[in-house]
Amino acid sequence: MTAERARIVFLDAATYGDISLERFTETWDCTIHQVTSRGETISRLAGHSVAVTNKVVIDKSVLDSAEAKDLRLIAVAATGTDIIDREEASKRGAKVCNVPGYATQSVAQFTMALILELATQAGKYANSVRGGDWQRNSIFSLLNYPTIELQGKKLGIVGYGNIGQTVAQMARGFGLEVLIAARPGERAPGGGRIPLEQLLSQADIVSLHCPLTPETRNLINEQSLALMKPTAFLINTARGALVDEAALIEALRQKRIAAAALDVISKEPPPADYPVIQAAKELDNLIVTPHTAWSAREARERLLHEVKENIAAFLEKKPRNLVA
Repeated sequence: MTAERARIVFLDAATYGDISLERFTETWDCTIHQVTSRGETISRLAGHSVAVTNKVVIDKSVLDSAEAKDLRLIAVAATGTDIIDREEASKRGAKVCNVPGYATQSVAQFTMALILELATQAGKYANSVRGGDWQRNSIFSLLNYPTIELQGKKLGIVGYGNIGQTVAQMARGFGLEVLIAARPGERAPGGGRIPLEQLLSQADIVSLHCPLTPETRNLINEQSLALMKPTAFLINTARGALVDEAALIEALRQKRIAAAALDVISKEPPPADYPVIQAAKELDNLIVTPHTAWSAREARERLLHEVKENIAAFLEKKPRNLVA
């Protein structure tokens, strides 16, 4: 397949926000869909050799379809590739590439922002001013919400790739001691890593940065939450399904841990009655943000630059960032 013959389809361009796709349309024959539903995926692949997807699932049922027969490259506009059946893609002669590391700084700084919010309650205090509480107060300050200093506390990091390492670097600047969890199933961890159970029992803050795999699904569950300190915070900016959400909600309600901040949940976008969303409205110790840690403008620009480089390299028969 030559660059001149390549036909590229974008399945969910809306996920890139206001970042221009001209770098693609000026170079190749592109079809751009802002959003693609599950029922539309197969028909939209027809006649295209390259598919660009951020969150649109391309699984066995999609790859089995006649419409996917021309597909030669699935360019995932993300780091995680759990939306792709990579084994089936490989069987059908379609390569899969991703973009590692593009959002490291964005996610790491957002992780620190969530930690700081739980520690300082800055958002709640700002809302108190908007609501007139400070103006009605009899002394110069409000002390409505408990705050803590991070200096000397222990941050447990689960998943020590690019993002986990950058969070650790930032955290040390706040005086946090960093603990690193051993990989799932690792019996004799080295490199300063400790068993997850030990980390959970020692950490004042637990931050998740691992991929979603069969081994890590529901990694944080009733049993692991029971190991955590009652004063501990849980942060998740990785994948929603790392956490058993029902168990977490119950632990927060019972104050078995102090607080949690989630930028990712198991169903995105969630329906209005989704349990985590309802809990965030009811509980003052749960923060939920809309999967936005990755989305700094610089990160989105970097993402699309790398997607273009991945496609160009593949068309030149010099593929890069292949995961299948």
